[in-house]
Amino acid sequence: MNNETKAANTTTRGMSRSVRYVTVTAMLAAISFILQYIEISIPIMPAFIKFDFSDLPALLGSFAMGPVCGVLICLVKNVLHLAFSNSMFVGELSNFILGAVFVAVAGVIYKKKKTKMGAFVGGMTGALVMGGFSLISNYFLVYPVYYKVMPQEVILNMYQAILPSVKSIFQSLVCFNLPFTIVKGFIAVAICMLIYKPLSPILKGKQD
Repeated sequence: MNNETKAANTTTRGMSRSVRYVTVTAMLAAISFILQYIEISIPIMPAFIKFDFSDLPALLGSFAMGPVCGVLICLVKNVLHLAFSNSMFVGELSNFILGAVFVAVAGVIYKKKKTKMGAFVGGMTGALVMGGFSLISNYFLVYPVYYKVMPQEVILNMYQAILPSVKSIFQSLVCFNLPFTIVKGFIAVAICMLIYKPLSPILKGKQD
């Protein structure tokens, strides 16, 4: 095989990987967008906090195609959601930030150690970091915007209806949002661990 043939084959493989990357990213982003609308109310949480599985496709993408893919899935999902949202863009921004932190941390760790344990450690670490980051983003970004349409006292009262002992928004975030966000991440990791292996050949194609 001459050099020109080798170069052509290399170019073809590179284009094939690029097409697959874009295709997988778009497909998982579409699934993530749909899952974002399948929300589950949690009895021990205020009514405006709901559970969904939309981070799962981004986590799959982050493991299969790399952390940048996972972040792009989070971005596309929320950009699409903007057209149907009444959250003043803040909900989408918060969802993107937290989801991107989750899948980026998980994907970077897994990229360094591509084993089942690496995926588990990466996912769990990502969920914990996402939980901690949610305190910052909610307290300084999301809730201050929501206060413009819903007084802080009203939001606090919604938390106090469930746990009367909470005395501030930050305490409410620590007691409710922090564990909720971490557990949400843990659930995504658990499901990912169950379905990633059979889906991996489909997502990666013939990639190593």
